[in-house]
Parts: sequence; structure tokens; C-alpha cells
Amino acid sequence: LPRIDPDYSGVVIPPNIAPLNFKVLEPGSGYLVKIAAGTDNGIQIYSSKPAIRIPIKKWRRLLAQNKDRDFTIQVLVRGNSKTWTQYKPITNHIAPENIDAWLAYRLINPAYNTWTKLGIYQRHLESFTEKPILPNRVTDGNCMNCHNFQNQNPDNMVLHLRGGKASGTLIVHDGKPVKVNTKTDFNRAGAYPAWHPTEERIAFSVNNLTMFYHNTGEPRDVLDRSSDIIVYDIPSNTVTTTPAISDIGRMENFPWWSPDGCWLYFCSAPAMENYLYITESGSEDLAYSKILYDLVRIPYNPKTGDWGELETLISASETGKSVNIPRVSPDGRYVLICISDYGNFPIYLKSSDLYLYDLQTGTNRRLDINSDETDSYHTWSSNGRWFVFSSKRRNGFAARPYFSYFDDNGRAHKPFVMPQKDPEFYRTYIMTYNVPELMKDSVKPGPRELAKTAFNNRETRLAKLDPNVKPRQSNEESPYQNVTQRR
Repeated sequence: LPRIDPDYSGVVIPPNIAPLNFKVLEPGSGYLVKIAAGTDNGIQIYSSKPAIRIPIKKWRRLLAQNKDRDFTIQVLVRGNSKTWTQYKPITNHIAPENIDAWLAYRLINPAYNTWTKLGIYQRHLESFTEKPILPNRVTDGNCMNCHNFQNQNPDNMVLHLRGGKASGTLIVHDGKPVKVNTKTDFNRAGAYPAWHPTEERIAFSVNNLTMFYHNTGEPRDVLDRSSDIIVYDIPSNTVTTTPAISDIGRMENFPWWSPDGCWLYFCSAPAMENYLYITESGSEDLAYSKILYDLVRIPYNPKTGDWGELETLISASETGKSVNIPRVSPDGRYVLICISDYGNFPIYLKSSDLYLYDLQTGTNRRLDINSDETDSYHTWSSNGRWFVFSSKRRNGFAARPYFSYFDDNGRAHKPFVMPQKDPEFYRTYIMTYNVPELMKDSVKPGPRELAKTAFNNRETRLAKLDPNVKPRQSNEESPYQNVTQRR
């Protein structure tokens, strides 16, 4: 087989994906590539350079006419003696099901201790069009994160801004943006969000994060000193919770609803009385590696707002590992999760892998698609046949969005990286892709409208606390409380 980069070999692709442009890594003075499927005449590309760009119109026609069929990529390379070497054909498959046409993500510099330029962007997966949702150059350079959508619908979006006059939570509801301060006498502002699939409500985790640094390996790391889960009701502008999801003796994180909205899944770990411990040499160190999260769920009645009894699905005390980012498949059968050695920030952990928990059988298994580098943040497509995840497998440094086909038998197929117009794009691009979220369409409010809403503090909605919830003393919100210790 010919060596190509990116590795688009042995993969299953959607029939609506942009051309898989690539570079031939075999040395030569000329390159001929033939792409064929079924009885289609196929595509022929001749290039004096190893970078292969596939004509988009011919590519779309080939995919549209050959759904659920294999297609081959034949590579021929001309050597210095002007003779041609024909390599074995690469065989891929075109799935019958589309993927949601848009992907939202944060682009951020992977430097471990600072950032200046970042933003939330959206990419049209059927082409190479990328548009900003909100870059931080229009919000005075603040931090922004935690974007999420209701059922992949961009008309209902949430986005969190940290720092400066634009700080707060932006909620696009039925296509119209509004700024909300979700802080109450019980909680600081919400962080990781999850839209309810049928109601006008958003579950948030409320976190007190601490960043610290390692001397070797991945330099950054994050601890959660305390966390709860709240539910914000948009029409009534009210924050509510229940002791089972906001236990002062535990840390609750990463909420996610079942497709019918009748279960709330999240991760939970015992609160630590002291984050410092004495080592054998007598020095102090952070007890970060002792924090392990369970996967739990709780029944919820969307109409009455009543909660049921907490249920543990995966116990960290039994696995010795930490579970994070539960995402339930659209058919309600599977929970796609990250499992790592410790903690609640898998994007910084090389040990993070993707696992699949089967709610029907109660079994949990590590997926074959993982790499030796960080494989983390993931979301399902609306039809449940695809999921995207963030992986550092290319260089161990910057995360890239990878797509995997998920078939009827619960098998995740070999993933492929998001195609780019420039075949050598990933060799030089150093920004990291963070929190990839699939969408059915593009976000309509533009950056200027969102920025205008963010700066309009006079019309910011101040959330009320449910009178049935007892107030709790809350510190001022801070993105991170930096810890100077290094190990």
C-alpha cells in the first residue's frame, strides 16, 4: 500500500464529507491517483507534486452515487527513471448514513501557561468553509468555552465567557441571544452544560477549578476543588437542584441527559478534605492522582421536575480509574465515556481513552479506535451512526477532530481526521481543536450580534434561586486558582 498522510485507508466515511485530500509520502517526480467506486467512471488526478487535491464536484457525485459501497484509491508514482510504480489500491467504504453537516469547536493555542488568541468556530463538513461563531478578539480577549446545543440544533446554543466586561453565559434561544448570570446564593456561575432534549432547561456543573503544572510530560493539569450540578430553567430564569446532584460531600461533574430527558447522567467523586499530602521525603504534594470519578445517573421527571434515586453504573473503587464526559447515544442504549488514570480533565491526560458502556447489558469495554496519545472529548451525530472526538494521536501535542462510524452491531470503525483543503494542513497548523460538537446547521447569530449581547450588561438576566433550595455560601467565580507547586 502507498504511504499517504493523513491516513485515509481502511476507513468508513459519510456520503456527505468533504474530499479526503492527502499527500503521497512515496518519493517521485510525478503522481497519478485514480479514485473509483462501482460502475462510476471515477476521478483521475495527475500532479507533479505529492499533494493531491480532489475536485469537489466530482467527489460529491462519486459519493452520492455509491452509498454503502467500497471505493478505491489507486496511487501510481513516477520515479527518476521515468518508470511508474503502481501501489496496491487503498480500499475505503462509503456509509449509507450522512453525518451532521456542521462541526463547532474551540481553537486555542496549546501553550500550557498562557493564551491570547482563541475563539469558537464552525466548519461545514461537506466543504472546507470555516466561519467564526465568536472569536475573542471581539470580546476584549477573554476566555470562552463550554459551547453546547440542544439536539444538535444551533438555534438553541449555550456558550460561556470568562473574564472582563463580557463575562457571563450566552444563551441562544430560538435563534435569539441573551446573556445570563447563573450565579445565585447557592452556586457560582455554571460551567459544563447539557441542554435538556425536550424542555427549555440546561444542566450545568458548577466548578472550582485549580490549575497546576508538571515538570515532565503534559505540563498542564487541573483539579476540581468542589463541584455541584444545577438546572437552569430558561422561561422562569430559575436555578434549581437536588441534594443527590449537589452533595456537599461529593464532587459532581459533566451532566448529560438521556435522549428522552428522563435520566441525568454525570460523574461523581468524594470531596477531598485536603488536596495536599505529605510524601515519604516529608515534602508536601498534591493528591491529584487519588481523585477518581464514578459514572452515575438519576431519574428525572421533565414535567414535574421531580428526581429519583441515584444509581451507580461504573464504580471507580472497582475499576481504579476515573470516568468523565458521559454522552448517551441517540437510541438510548450506549454511553460513550472517557476513562483515564485520575481526575476530571481528560484532555490533558495521555491515559485518556474512549470506552463504551452498554446500558442494555451493563458491560463496559475499551474501544479499538484508541491511540497511545490522548483521546477525549466526544459527541454523537443526531442519527447515532457517527461520533467525533478530540485526539492528539498525530503528534501528542495538538488535538484534532476525528470521526468514527458506529454500526448496527455497536462497533466503532477506524477513525479519520477532519479533511482539509490543504493536504499538508496538519503538518504546520499548531492551534488545537477543543470540544468538537456536531450540528445540523450553522449558528445564525453572527460574532457582532453575540458580542453586542455579551457587552450589554444592563439587560443581563440575573438568575433566581428556587425557593425550595437552601442558599449556600459561594465564592466569586474564577477561571482557575493557580497553584504554584510543580512536580
